[in-house]
Amino acid sequence: MTRVLFITSEVYPVIKTGGLADVSGSLPEALCQQGLDTQILLPGYPAAMETARTTGARREAQLSLGQYHLSLWRTRLPGTPVTLWLVDCPALFDRPGNPYQNDDGQDWWDNAHRYQLFCRVGAMMASGQVGLSWQPDIVHCNDWQSGLVPVFLDALPKRPGTVFTIHNLAYQGVFSWETFRALGLPDSLWRFDRLEFHGQLSFIKGGLVYADRLTTVSPSYAQEIQTPEFGYGLDGLLRYRSDHLTGILNGIDTRIWNPTEDPYLDFHYDFGQIENKTQCKARLQQQLGLERTGAPLFGFIGRLVEQKGIDWILAVLPGLLDRGCQIAILGSGEPRYADPLRALAHRHPGQLSLTLGYDEPLAHRITAGADLFLMPSRFEPCGLNQMYSLRYGTVPVVHAVGGLRDTVRDYDDAGAAKATGFCFRQPGPDGLWQAATRALAVYDNRRAWRRLQRNGMAIDHSWGRRAKEYQALYRAILRDRCNHS
Repeated sequence: MTRVLFITSEVYPVIKTGGLADVSGSLPEALCQQGLDTQILLPGYPAAMETARTTGARREAQLSLGQYHLSLWRTRLPGTPVTLWLVDCPALFDRPGNPYQNDDGQDWWDNAHRYQLFCRVGAMMASGQVGLSWQPDIVHCNDWQSGLVPVFLDALPKRPGTVFTIHNLAYQGVFSWETFRALGLPDSLWRFDRLEFHGQLSFIKGGLVYADRLTTVSPSYAQEIQTPEFGYGLDGLLRYRSDHLTGILNGIDTRIWNPTEDPYLDFHYDFGQIENKTQCKARLQQQLGLERTGAPLFGFIGRLVEQKGIDWILAVLPGLLDRGCQIAILGSGEPRYADPLRALAHRHPGQLSLTLGYDEPLAHRITAGADLFLMPSRFEPCGLNQMYSLRYGTVPVVHAVGGLRDTVRDYDDAGAAKATGFCFRQPGPDGLWQAATRALAVYDNRRAWRRLQRNGMAIDHSWGRRAKEYQALYRAILRDRCNHS
């Protein structure tokens, strides 16, 4: 049985700031169901340690790294058979709220120290240096917070195979040269083809340079990050390693996101009884104070940041409101977007609802109750909300980039028989407006709209197929290592 150590800085339902947590909570379990012994390593944040205390965790090892004393705890990921290991180092991880930032939204000043220690523990665990009976064949790292693990493993003669997954190349873990020195990293790593990046230390380069294989979370994004437009200065390196780069589309947890038995919904529906979705819409309108009409209802759930195209949404909102449309927005982010949205909601109380923050039950209710889902991201490595929407019969309107391009089939391009949504390729408000108006034209044709909804609901976006792709990748790594040993 292949043993996989899945190293991540967040995992649902223990700690979540974004899509990485959803993937980390679903993929390891799917791999276990495929017969792989997959175990997760996570920093011991307060929420994680609380989970450990309530699930009968056991302390399996104690060690010291420099000035830090830490313990390694073993428990289970809630609701799954997956083993969860926690790196308990209170000096670095026992902090409230967001794993990466303080209450003012500023990065913790010692993030480099925090995640270097996390990486060292991961590498020690992977190479049998902490006294555990379990040792992995594959180490699967995720995003910059685990980027140094392949670096630390590289020099070992009998190391496991390594995979590094890019969930969002925009976040790279870049720190100063002084931080590089303070971490005590070898001088040999301070080179442009190793960890140095324009005079700074880049954690993500560790994964990109040293991992046996690279993956990202959609085939289109794997191509896009090899271009200057989406490569954030790393496109040359990614082109150099393109033979080792694979795009594997994310899946979704169809137990959590299931309109037939979603516990957050008062009414349930499925492919055969999609008409019941109208009751979810009426209840959402009631909850959010929107007028109880049959007007098209757009939903948006996400961070209020530039990447998500919020400025494009702001540009088209007046036109949509003039046409009588309703909009339900749930998200948090930058005041430059939140403030004008708040002002619009104040002027249109029966049409535009704005909820700042994150509310899991409301996210499910918007996904079920909306007719259309807005996702005009400037770039989107994969995206999950469009797949949730498809499963719930909520038609997505998306910018044709990354995973959005790979998961939504445009009405004009695919034809009514196969289409699942509306895409635009011209970045900006004009492209979004044209896609939205095309969608509204089809919305007026009840029969065509039902066909569109059912097309989306019929697609299987579960993790089973994706897990098989990762399993094949792991086999290829192990085969290559065996051939070169």
